[in-house]
Amino acid sequence: MRYEFTAELWRWEARPDLWVFVRLPADVSAEIRDVPRPRSGFGAVPVRVACGGSRWSTSVFPESADGAYVLPVKKAVRDGERLALGDRARFVVEVLG
Repeated sequence: MRYEFTAELWRWEARPDLWVFVRLPADVSAEIRDVPRPRSGFGAVPVRVACGGSRWSTSVFPESADGAYVLPVKKAVRDGERLALGDRARFVVEVLG
C-alpha cells in the first residue's frame, strides 16, 4: 500500500524536546488500521517514507486521541528539507509487510 498526502508538522506535547510528527489523513489511517497484521509495540506499522529528496524507514503509530496514525519526522529530514514546525510538506508512505 502506497499513499501520498500533504500534512503539517507538529510537536508532540508530552516530549516537545524530541518528537515531531505529521498526521496521516483519516481515510489513509482507516485503511492501514483495517489490514490484519501481527501485533507490535504501540501498534506500530513499519513504513518507508519519502519527503522531497529524503528517504527513510520508520513506523507509523496510532494516535490515542482519534485513531489516526502519526508519522515521526526526524531532525535530519527536517533539516535536510528545510522544514519547521507548522510547515506543510508532501509525503509518500509505503506500508511494509
